[in-house]
Amino acid sequence: MPVFDGSQASIAYQQVGEGPDIVWIGGGGDAGDSWDTYQIPHFRRVFRNTTFTNRGIGPTTCRQPLPWTIADMARDTAELIRAVCAPPVVVVGLSMGAGIVLQLALDAPELVRVGVAMGTGTRSHGWLRYYMQAEIDFREAGGSLDGEMAVAHYAAALYPARVLGDPVLWPRIRDELAAWIATGVNEESLVGQWDACQTFDVTDRLADCTVPLHVFSFAEDVQVPPQFGREVVDLCPTATYHYFEGMGHCSIYGHEHERLNSEIEAIAGAG
Repeated sequence: MPVFDGSQASIAYQQVGEGPDIVWIGGGGDAGDSWDTYQIPHFRRVFRNTTFTNRGIGPTTCRQPLPWTIADMARDTAELIRAVCAPPVVVVGLSMGAGIVLQLALDAPELVRVGVAMGTGTRSHGWLRYYMQAEIDFREAGGSLDGEMAVAHYAAALYPARVLGDPVLWPRIRDELAAWIATGVNEESLVGQWDACQTFDVTDRLADCTVPLHVFSFAEDVQVPPQFGREVVDLCPTATYHYFEGMGHCSIYGHEHERLNSEIEAIAGAG
C-alpha cells in the first residue's frame, strides 16, 4: 500500500481505476477499505478512485499530538489530493468523512468539483453530541466494545430495523460487522476521531460555500437523524438535499448500495 508523507501525517492510500477522480472519505473507525466491497467495483469502470485511511488508524501515522480537529483531517485530505489526484475532484464522505467533505469544500474549494456528504450535520449538538460523548466517556473510563456485544450495538445504530429482520441481509451484515470489530480499529481510533467530531462546527461558514454540495440524509438514521442534514442545506446556498426513505446510517454498505451508487454516479457525471 503506498503512503503519502504530508505535513502532519503519513497517509496510507489506494487508487483503483482510470478516469476522473473520486476521493472516498471514510467515517470514524474506518480503515479506508469500507468502500472496497460495495462502491469500488461499481465506480472503477469509469473513475479513478482514491481511498485512504484517516489519521488515528494504522497504517496511517500522525505526528501531531491529540486533540485533532476535522480541519486537521481536511488538511490531510487536501494534501493527498494535490499529490496523487488531478483536482478538482469529486469527494464522497460518510459520517465523520462527510464532515471532512464540508470542511474541505470550505477550506480548499479549488480542489473540489462537487461534494457528496452522507449522514452529516453542520455541527455536533443535541442527540448527535450526546451519542458521541457517551461513547467517548465509556472508553475514557476504561470500557471497550468487542465481540457480539459490539456487533449488536453497532448493527442497531447503523442499519434500519427491516435489515436486522431480513433473514438474508442480517447474517451478511452481522458477519461484516464482526470482521470490522475484530480488527480493533474502532476502539483504537474512537476517542481521537470522535473528539474531532465533537468540536466540528461549520455553521457560520456555510453561507459562503462556493462548491456544489449534495447532502444525503437517511430517514432511519439513528446516529445522525435527517434533521441534521437539512440544517446544512438550509444554510448552504450551493447544497442540494437528498432524503432517502427506509435507509440507515450505513445502508450504503450492503443494503441500498446499488441505488446510492447510482445517485452518486449521476452527481459525479453531472458535476
